[in-house]
Amino acid sequence: MTRSKINQNKSSLYLLLYWRNVSFRESTSGMSNNYKDHFSGHATDYQKFRPSYPDELFDYLASQAPQRKTAWDCATGNGQAAVSLARRFNQVIATDASDKQIAKAVPTRNVRFQVSVAENTTIPDQTIDLITVAQALHWFNTQLFFEEAKRVLKPRGIIAVWSYKMLTIAAEVDAVVSHLYHDIVGSYWPEERKFVDNEYADIVFPFTRLASPVFTMSAQWNRAALRGYLSTWSAVQRYMKVHGVDPLTLIDEPLSEAWGDIDAIRQVTWRLRPKLGVND
Repeated sequence: MTRSKINQNKSSLYLLLYWRNVSFRESTSGMSNNYKDHFSGHATDYQKFRPSYPDELFDYLASQAPQRKTAWDCATGNGQAAVSLARRFNQVIATDASDKQIAKAVPTRNVRFQVSVAENTTIPDQTIDLITVAQALHWFNTQLFFEEAKRVLKPRGIIAVWSYKMLTIAAEVDAVVSHLYHDIVGSYWPEERKFVDNEYADIVFPFTRLASPVFTMSAQWNRAALRGYLSTWSAVQRYMKVHGVDPLTLIDEPLSEAWGDIDAIRQVTWRLRPKLGVND
């Protein structure tokens, strides 16, 4: 038996032991004091109003992975991406630094949820076929996270990170949302938001890049659903804490005029292109 095969067998054994001994929801030690929690306070709204990623995205990512044994969804939130991965991989490890977000996750047979920072996990070496980070990389210490990713990825394993920016509905509605984003709560966005705005172009990505198509995320919403989504913005939450006033009240009238019938259903879309890399 070759040394490479022995190492692969060891990694598989370690992962099996890990899988058997970790509970459905587990807290891990080594939590970072630098973790910035912008979402635990409204985890219920986050679960209710955040849009779902398209199946085509996960089909594509699964097709790029060397195997479909184990995926790690890092910063899983309430497990939205993890559940989609679970339909394509034998098992999924889903971690998030927020225990309140993990508590909202939907129990899924082949998903193990853990409270853990991205940069320091208990995942065994070289056991992961695919790592996904959905709308969260900008909160990490990316240097430490990428080191952790390289440690747990199998040779030729895939890492995929993505974010989405402004939604698109219709010109008149988009103008109101843009006013909220830039003019009302613009100064309340955390500094890390700039990485989303430039689609992670300024983040050093220490993997061999792979081409990726553009995907479209979409939802069918009424005006109340849009308002609920806007309330999950970290800048909106920070504005409320500072002023004690919901900034969405400042756009209620123009949004109502732009939307029209309160019960009207409109299509909402976001553009996303994953940043893909292979662990050479």
